[in-house]
Amino acid sequence: MGMLRVEQENGKSFIIDINPATLEVIDKVPLDDEDTIQKKVERVQRAFYNWSSLDFEDRAEIISRAGQIILNELDEIARLITREQGKPMIEAVTADIMVAVDIISFYSKRGKELMKEYEIPLHLFKFVKKSKIVPRPLGVVAVISPWNYPFAIPMSGIVFALLAGNTVVFKPASETPLIGLKIKDIFDKAGLPSGVLETVVTRGALAEKYLCVPPIRKVVFTGSTEIGKRILKKCAENVIPAVVELGGKDPMVVLDDADFESAVDAAVWGAFTNAGQVCASVERLYVHKKIAKEFIDAVVERAKGIRLGNGEDPNTDMGPLISESQLKTVSDHVLEAVQNGARVLAGGTRREDLKGYFYEPTVLVDVNHSMTCMREETFGPTLPIMVFENEDEAIRLANDTKFGLTASVWSRDLKRAERIAKKIEAGTVMINDHATSYGITDTPWQGMKESGLGRSHSDEGFKEFLFPHHINIEQIPLRKKPWAYPYSKEKYDLFAVAQQLIFKKGLLPKASALYKLFEEFRTNEKFRKVLKP
Repeated sequence: MGMLRVEQENGKSFIIDINPATLEVIDKVPLDDEDTIQKKVERVQRAFYNWSSLDFEDRAEIISRAGQIILNELDEIARLITREQGKPMIEAVTADIMVAVDIISFYSKRGKELMKEYEIPLHLFKFVKKSKIVPRPLGVVAVISPWNYPFAIPMSGIVFALLAGNTVVFKPASETPLIGLKIKDIFDKAGLPSGVLETVVTRGALAEKYLCVPPIRKVVFTGSTEIGKRILKKCAENVIPAVVELGGKDPMVVLDDADFESAVDAAVWGAFTNAGQVCASVERLYVHKKIAKEFIDAVVERAKGIRLGNGEDPNTDMGPLISESQLKTVSDHVLEAVQNGARVLAGGTRREDLKGYFYEPTVLVDVNHSMTCMREETFGPTLPIMVFENEDEAIRLANDTKFGLTASVWSRDLKRAERIAKKIEAGTVMINDHATSYGITDTPWQGMKESGLGRSHSDEGFKEFLFPHHINIEQIPLRKKPWAYPYSKEKYDLFAVAQQLIFKKGLLPKASALYKLFEEFRTNEKFRKVLKP
């Protein structure tokens, strides 16, 4: 139990969709076969021309209607997210739905500015040529999304892609297919033309087979580093660009002058929100030795007070893990750490009294970087804590990872915190906050090292869905180009001395080159012919 359940019925395959809090079957969702997937991709390809030909305002109006539909159906969507994924409904509203609605609201207006053509200020050829960039949509985009934020993450890619004029094939996570189908339903209700967005419910192997090959023009993937590497390899074989947001092992660095209460609250929430199933969660905590004992005691006390249960109960603080296999990963990381000398100060076990995949919020100390819980992404409710003595040690420990998604630094001295933040290898470093940067949709979401390539959110994320088409215009036509055939010694001399004149540093060398150019022009008829228009 715990692995994805697929059953056959009358020659058709179905995902058995299970509520991770109760283990009850929510629904049986048909899997698309290869023929269906192929037809959906072809439908999306056919829809591209008409959709991309619409004015931005017409596309934005439809997307904006989708945002209003989300707000009208907010309770229904939140409940579906909670039933299928497990997080408390308040987290479904704040971390999933609000992010999606904000992206729609802001970029339905902002996107037009990002699609305007603009001129490139030339230097060498500025008197004869003009260059402009004309942003244009890519074509068919594949959005492959995870189960931990099954609404916000795919909506980010889908909304940007559609506003930019692309059409989309969307593959939701196999663990959360109903939310994926709900996203399609929302856009259908908003009046999105047929074929512009298609949702494919399929397993990973078929997604790689059909969504990383032409006519797909870009892949947006969020998920594990292992699968992301496979996606990148398949895309590379077909020269298809990809934006991939992969794993994280995000450090939280608490300095001795940090606001104590704020940092404790953030450590507990940052480690255990969404049961720790957050790529930006606090996966490693480093606290200064001056405040370590008091800080750890406070974290343990608050971790023990977290209320586990069904996310549909408004008094629940933390829901279940998504599956038995995810629960086993968390348990294995904790067990291996304890076997190698770590101590469990809170949690450390499965909650057997609860029916679903519940694991207690777990605080570990006496850990080190040889342990799996400090090297690999746990993606569960664990908080391993180490003590450091000085800033250099904190920076070294924070950077001692193959990942580089987010991090945080905590100090009342903002200049001190920023100095440290600039030395941490992560796509985003927050000061006096943690894990919330994904919700700041006008800032880039990005990873370094094995945490990913490309970016989502922000203007830069929007531009991932545009091709910067370059148009070059010769404003003063030259009938005879001096660099064209036939070649001659005079042409060589012209370009050789011209480069000396333009690029040589110092007045004397430039004057010497100018004199040589003048003399050649004065005394050499063939040289003069090179410069004739």
